[in-house]
Amino acid sequence: MIRGDGGRAIRAVLDRICDKWTMLVVATLDEGRLRFTELHRSIPGISQRMLTLTLRHLERDGLVSRTVYAEVPPRVEYALTTMGKSLIQPALTLASWAIEHNGQIQASRETYDDPAT
Repeated sequence: MIRGDGGRAIRAVLDRICDKWTMLVVATLDEGRLRFTELHRSIPGISQRMLTLTLRHLERDGLVSRTVYAEVPPRVEYALTTMGKSLIQPALTLASWAIEHNGQIQASRETYDDPAT
């Protein structure tokens, strides 16, 4: 059983990677370096503000690198760090698990929500 600081550490990491946009950003960057506008176009529904916040959080956590090129206008590219790339396989495993068990989860929810059936 995980207790104390271990539990807090796990919760902090899961809060970051399980938010609405993080995994979409990480999965998109798995394809390679992208500029902000390319990244924004690749993730339907994300606002510029949410993309900016998500990228800042991921950069702060060491999962994404931000490279600024001294050009006019300045060019900024984002890429996964080695640690960010190491998140891909566990995320794919979790996604596969979710797909495999989705039918069972939906059936369980229906049973729970309507106990008369």
